[in-house]
Amino acid sequence: MFKKFCLMLIVAMLCTGTAFAKKGGKASSKASAKAAKTTTATAPAQDEFDESGFVDADSAPAAAASAADDDDDDDDDSAELQTDGMTEAQKQEIISRKKFEEEQRLDEYANSERRRDWLKDRLILEIGLGSRMPFMGETGMGMGFGFGAEYITRWHIGAFASFGFLPKGTDNDFEDWSLEGGTGYKFGLNYYLFPKNPMHLGISASYGTVYFDHDIIPDDDGIRSLISVNGFQFDLLIAYMTNEWYYLQFSVGMYYAPDLGKKPESNPSYRESEDSRTEQQKSYVSRVENKDGMSKTGIVFGVTIGYAFPEFFPDDTEKRRREREKARNRAAHEADDDDEE
Repeated sequence: MFKKFCLMLIVAMLCTGTAFAKKGGKASSKASAKAAKTTTATAPAQDEFDESGFVDADSAPAAAASAADDDDDDDDDSAELQTDGMTEAQKQEIISRKKFEEEQRLDEYANSERRRDWLKDRLILEIGLGSRMPFMGETGMGMGFGFGAEYITRWHIGAFASFGFLPKGTDNDFEDWSLEGGTGYKFGLNYYLFPKNPMHLGISASYGTVYFDHDIIPDDDGIRSLISVNGFQFDLLIAYMTNEWYYLQFSVGMYYAPDLGKKPESNPSYRESEDSRTEQQKSYVSRVENKDGMSKTGIVFGVTIGYAFPEFFPDDTEKRRREREKARNRAAHEADDDDEE
């Protein structure tokens, strides 16, 4: 009887142990899945484990809150934690290195910002030959020489003005005759494309002196007088400009002079003929070599170089360079003062 009782007791204990083992396995699987979803920031500290190896339920929320607070204060206290136990020289070296890395990062950002737009807020002084400085004319004389200024806004629209002159010369066919010199002007607007590239394509519209020629008949002093006309001009521009100081521009376009399309009596390229003095109706002849007078439209071109003044309108990189230079100068002066003391 006693043996049967012991056998039944052993069987009951085995059944009870199997049930607890299955239940514990399921609970362990659920706990593992839940732990996998929890971040490392909310993991409990080692001191919060009891002797049996399980987490104290009362201390788990406090551990999570403490971890969150540590994350919030990490940026503020990282420098102090890293300099604990170091000498003053080592601390200064770490601080200097971090400052240098921060300046490098800001410089890279500033450079990338400037590379995104090389056109905005640029003041350019220009000199050149041809249609934009400021006019062209008859074959043999060709181009006027002049100077001007242009300001390109942050919207890539540039306003420019130029003033130039045509030097006095000698007639190619008759050395005893001279060609009169003169001056001209022009002002207008440019619009540039491709600000991220050093080569910029642009279009331009302007008004001013667009064309000149010389009277075919000299005066009593043997000088062929200058005939210059005003009008409108439209150009295609190819310009080179980065964040440096140099600027180069090629232009080709067409001019339109309304005065040259008027009737002969109002056209500056015609004069009354000598025969009209004896005739009832006046007649007019061309003042230039072309018997039909000067053309009201024509092709013009020119070349311009310039100085882009990076110091007048500095970009972010230039501003930071100036600030660092001032800081270095202040530090040098302070060091000199300390040496004198």
